[in-house]
Amino acid sequence: MEEKRVAIIGSTGSIGKQTLEVIRHHKERFSVEVLTANTQADLLIEQALEFDPNCVVIADKSQYLKVKEALASTDIKVFAGSESIEDVVQMESVDIVIMALVGFAGLRPTLKAIEAKKPVALSNKETLVVAGELVTKLAAQNNVPIIPVDSEHSAIFQCLAGEFYNKIEKIILTASGGPFRGKSKDFLAKVTPEQALKHPNWVMGKKVTIDSATLMNKGLEVIEAKWLFNLDAKKIEAVVHPQSIIHSMVEFEDGSVKAQLGLADMKLPIQYALSYPERLKTNFPKFDIFNYPNLTFEKPDYEGFRCLGLAYKAIEKGGNLPTIMNVANEIAVESFLKGNIGFLDIANVIEEAMDKYNFILKPDVNNLFDTDNEVRRELSSLYLK
Repeated sequence: MEEKRVAIIGSTGSIGKQTLEVIRHHKERFSVEVLTANTQADLLIEQALEFDPNCVVIADKSQYLKVKEALASTDIKVFAGSESIEDVVQMESVDIVIMALVGFAGLRPTLKAIEAKKPVALSNKETLVVAGELVTKLAAQNNVPIIPVDSEHSAIFQCLAGEFYNKIEKIILTASGGPFRGKSKDFLAKVTPEQALKHPNWVMGKKVTIDSATLMNKGLEVIEAKWLFNLDAKKIEAVVHPQSIIHSMVEFEDGSVKAQLGLADMKLPIQYALSYPERLKTNFPKFDIFNYPNLTFEKPDYEGFRCLGLAYKAIEKGGNLPTIMNVANEIAVESFLKGNIGFLDIANVIEEAMDKYNFILKPDVNNLFDTDNEVRRELSSLYLK
């Protein structure tokens, strides 16, 4: 396999840093072509000095000179602003784009990468949540693969290898249940941000960790799976699996079920996305079946963790409702982390927004951005003071 030149969009986040770990151990197979960061200039500089990319982008324009001066002794090109991120994903020298931005910000660069016919390894859930129909249609038109990086969707992707012409009965998305599995509403009402950030199995960024605690993460994944695998949401079932060993399952119409198992380590799906369809030897700990003699499964608690049901409601109605749900969740999570609202209020904020804002059945890209801007502006003024 020829060396792949990788653009990591969001290199200073959790997925971005783990992608660099994978590349560090497979330097003969991958090189870093592009690194981008939002505000973490110091870490971006450190990464650039180690991996020597063609260029870097700092989205925060106020930090451009800092990055530029720090890299002045190198040949690395330095750009600033979100528009530059949209430009660098289209560079001819890029072979694959790791889309690791968190939130709605990942949509435009994903669309630009697809238009430039770049394979996209997608970690950004929100891109498919808010614009799944538009993104998958554009990918089909440009014959561009979207390779999932989420552990659950990577598991499904792996289970479907060699099965693309066989009918899927249903997909089973596993969820750890987060740190509050089995807890009462009275307990959940008193949860602090510090408690919610202590995930039992996974190491993730703050926003994703809170989404896991509310089960919104699983709701976003249901919507994502609908578009990635072209399925009706009724054929996507969420199941709580506390051990986080089975990352997801696929049931076929003959009753056979395939599952992908492994330790809770995001480097495996990241590496698979980079090397697909080849598998590369890993240097991180491997799953030993004898260390996990008991694998258990439970139905989700839809009453205590209402975000999951709201996600199903959003995808069933479609249109711009997933966009409204997504931005309301972003604002609510940020508000909770700031201590402005309680844990259970996250679902309340989302539900109120889904009921309040103008519904558009067939939105275009501009409609989606307008919806996001309107909801973000109004909810920010209410909850992020």
